[in-house]
Amino acid sequence: MKTALITGATSEVGMAISKILASNNINIVIHYHTKEEIALNLKQELENTYNIECICIKADLTKEDEINNLYKKAIERFKKIDILINNAALDKPDIFDNKNKNDFKKILDVNLIAPFLLSKLIGKDMVKNKYGKIINITSTNGIDTNYPMCLDYDASKAGLISLTHNLALEFKPIVNVNAIAPGWVNTKKDMEDLDSEYIKEEESKIYKERFGKVEEIAYLVEFLISEKAEYINNQVIRIDGGMY
Repeated sequence: MKTALITGATSEVGMAISKILASNNINIVIHYHTKEEIALNLKQELENTYNIECICIKADLTKEDEINNLYKKAIERFKKIDILINNAALDKPDIFDNKNKNDFKKILDVNLIAPFLLSKLIGKDMVKNKYGKIINITSTNGIDTNYPMCLDYDASKAGLISLTHNLALEFKPIVNVNAIAPGWVNTKKDMEDLDSEYIKEEESKIYKERFGKVEEIAYLVEFLISEKAEYINNQVIRIDGGMY
């Protein structure tokens, strides 16, 4: 039975991915930082609904010792990690003049350096075990969508794309390393933070004329970890409804 570690599993996208993987008979390592109650409720739901095993592990992804502990606890429980989903992300939109080094570094720590550290730890095991899938959740912001208010987030996501290509080369031919680049996703956070006029304006730039659903991101993850996607490697797959 396979095991997946999902960082930021208590986010809306993280929960959707957790559920779709659990429905495929995969044990789940639920990483969280502050949302313990949500993590525990998700664990109970996954175990009761899909009859798989879960463990919740708290870790601050800006701290290397806590990342190492996350890895150690996951391995102690399940012996191996077959699938790593680097989903956790931090964003702090603000006007350009308010941007500062400390915030920029924290965003890089969570969005880019943590995926590197976890992939280094787990990727080596995957090579030894002769099986592995790593999926990095990046963003169209890391490709060609620019918002100066999010320039630190955008830079981290561009870096994550570069990391994806380098990890695919490092762990070839055993481990499939791919990235998913969502555009706008209809999450509660975005719907609360954005005003209706801005949402309408952004939807007008999308061929599908709507934001994506978290389940649609999860379906793509489900495909990429399946045998049907075995020959898909070193790719960055946009899922943005045809955004222009």
